[in-house]
Amino acid sequence: MQRCEQIRLAPRRVPEASLPVHRAQAMTSTTAPAVLEFAPAVLSQPKRNAAPDAIAPLPPAQRERYAHYAPNPVHSTAQQPVSTFSIDVDTGSYANVRRYLNGGHLPPADAVRLEEMVNYFSYDWAQPRDGQPFAVHSAVVDSPWQKHAKLLRIGIKAAEMQAGALPPANLVFLIDTSGSMDQPGKLDLAQKTVCYFAAHLRAQDTLTLITYAGSVGTLLPATAGDRFDAIYSALQQLSAYGSTAGESAIRMAYDSAEKHFKPKGINRILLATDGDFNVGISDTQALKSLVADKRNSGISLSTLGFGQGNYNDELMEQMADVGDGNYSYIDQPAEARKVLVRQLSSTLATVAHDVKVQVEFNPATVKEYRLVGYENRTLRQEDFNNDRVDAGDIGAGHSVTALYEFIPQGAPGWLEPRRYATPHSPTAPKAEAAQPNGAGEYAFIQLRYKPARGQSSASMSAPVAQRAVALDGADADTRFAIAAAAFGQALKGGQYNGSMDWAAIARLAESARGADPYGERQGMVELVRKAAALSAAR
Repeated sequence: MQRCEQIRLAPRRVPEASLPVHRAQAMTSTTAPAVLEFAPAVLSQPKRNAAPDAIAPLPPAQRERYAHYAPNPVHSTAQQPVSTFSIDVDTGSYANVRRYLNGGHLPPADAVRLEEMVNYFSYDWAQPRDGQPFAVHSAVVDSPWQKHAKLLRIGIKAAEMQAGALPPANLVFLIDTSGSMDQPGKLDLAQKTVCYFAAHLRAQDTLTLITYAGSVGTLLPATAGDRFDAIYSALQQLSAYGSTAGESAIRMAYDSAEKHFKPKGINRILLATDGDFNVGISDTQALKSLVADKRNSGISLSTLGFGQGNYNDELMEQMADVGDGNYSYIDQPAEARKVLVRQLSSTLATVAHDVKVQVEFNPATVKEYRLVGYENRTLRQEDFNNDRVDAGDIGAGHSVTALYEFIPQGAPGWLEPRRYATPHSPTAPKAEAAQPNGAGEYAFIQLRYKPARGQSSASMSAPVAQRAVALDGADADTRFAIAAAAFGQALKGGQYNGSMDWAAIARLAESARGADPYGERQGMVELVRKAAALSAAR
């Protein structure tokens, strides 16, 4: 790892046409046809290396791109008792938000995805038993956001797997070396990231390095994971120049992964880029289709985002989704070590595919509800049992957390009472008591998934008892998950936070830090305080 801290990029390259013959022959290359560059949405961007607590002046408009999703609506349980969504193990939004705040700016609202803010952190939900791939837990606590409301916390914990027990891995690292990566925090940080990763590979693993700029080339053919010196030497050759032939690079990466495919192993492409593709296919939907076509080949694709200014978060997040991989944003070396060293098993080893969650709320006890986050992961009710509908995968040791805020029957809610509600309608002032088959329950949780090595779906389920605890009586993990969600909601405008201000969010998070061995929870407390200062200075 110490050698990785010392690694440096090679001098900037000149265009390939002017390379000496001996240098040009060092890479096998496929040139992509040029097309018109796309223009992502214009957003303001943070100033690099601003003092952490300083309010930096607004920088010139940049070209960062984020998808917009309206917040999940409030549903009447009488009209729509069932909520269905795909799990999400991405964490890129939180690290990207951290980059903004550390740079002295509040992030754009669309950069904040609540489920990724919550799931950035590990939670100590109980391990699965009896050979199950994961366990499901729930708790109901009083909501700090709205009087009378409750929060249903759903926690999913995947079975642990030590890195040494991972199956042999066929890994292709696809590295963007275009001119847009020639900035601090881009290719230099990507180089370190790959180095950290390579230092923990084994003899039974293979690593291929492919680079792409205006053309695509193999920097290092498939090499045994224990040949670190060879990998390190190849990484030292990295430098940035030219346009971005992302489409050709992705095709070449899949070709390489297929050539060295390990039938009983891990087969994964890791794409390191700022997402600014401008040669070949460059729009999000077309690139998603390219990756989706390869999804059933047994090769997954994860994305690692770098940099600022022209960053395409929308593309990075959605390509990982359709590629059955993970999306991470790398804003600092510590994040690279978190994703590709400490969490190596969960990043690479999938224990279940197409994991869907369906929650049926009891109309006799629940008046209204809303799902916190997961806006681009919601599914139709009928999609739950449709095995052709793709959903998220979960890696070894991963914890996934989801929150619902709901209003119990008899309490005032978000929706106006219906004028013509019948006495039997849960929107009427006095609702009927729970029926015998749902007596004493708030909800019923079902999970559907495919085992890592199978195509037949399995399921598990659990009722949610009609009892709740006060927020200060909840376990630390549940309280911290609620604080992380509140932080995200505040960054998006605070529509559902009620009277819970920045200071209250920081207090809740600090009270729920727990052991915090890597200081990540304390880091969020500090980010909340930075956001408070930036918000006050507006």
